[in-house]
Amino acid sequence: MPERKRDGAGMDAYDEEPEALRPDGPAGARRAGGPGTPSEDTGPGDTGPGDTGGDGAAEPAPRAGLAALAPRYRLVAGGALAVVAAVAAVHLGMVFLSLAPANTVSKRHAKAVEGWVYPEFEQNWKLFAPNPLQQNVAVQVRAQVRGGDGDLRTTGWTDLSAEDGAAIDGNLLPSHTQQNELRRAWDFLGTTHGTDNRPLGVRGALSEQYVRRIVVLRLRRDEGIDRAGTIERVQVRSRTVNVTPPEWSREKVSTSPAYRVLPWWTVTGDETEAGAR
Repeated sequence: MPERKRDGAGMDAYDEEPEALRPDGPAGARRAGGPGTPSEDTGPGDTGPGDTGGDGAAEPAPRAGLAALAPRYRLVAGGALAVVAAVAAVHLGMVFLSLAPANTVSKRHAKAVEGWVYPEFEQNWKLFAPNPLQQNVAVQVRAQVRGGDGDLRTTGWTDLSAEDGAAIDGNLLPSHTQQNELRRAWDFLGTTHGTDNRPLGVRGALSEQYVRRIVVLRLRRDEGIDRAGTIERVQVRSRTVNVTPPEWSREKVSTSPAYRVLPWWTVTGDETEAGAR
């Protein structure tokens, strides 16, 4: 019990208690701005502790995209986008002129259009033909090599098409040579030769020379056959196999390979990198 004492006015009074024990004291009262108690300096329009400023204005949102870059980098990015857009527009225009019917513009700029489209963007309509190609054609070659001792030996067949396929498989950017050089050369030879494998006119002789140069250079580069001697003759053949129809198709085709064997060709000195020696 608190000790009672009499004050100077003759009235009993309790001793002064600590402010922390008084219910109405500063420490016993709820803090201003505390939970459940409105603060003295918090008005109806204030947001409380989350207020961002005295004027109530929110911070601006961060910039994104090109606007977030420094001015000089913004100019570089804008210039790069402009170059990409210009190249895309030129490409679409060239492709349109190559596919559109003959007109004044396409005739006037025919060389530029063909030079842009055909080296890398070849147009081939076999995919949309009524009867597209349903065969796998492989070009193979073998050679007769004269060794250092004068003996002549014949190599086995080398599948050049399989080598091209292995180089293309998994390659995100295969070259135009890997994809089309050998295939187009064989197609050219097939259209300029008769069923007896004899050339038809000047173009037939040209196609033979073209294929012969390709296979000789491939044998020298990929197989290294010339290291064992001199390549004197080569022979080329094609191996054609029909594509197997899907399971739901009633079509029946033969899966046995068919060969087209050309006669032996004599290799001349200008058809190899170092000559026939």
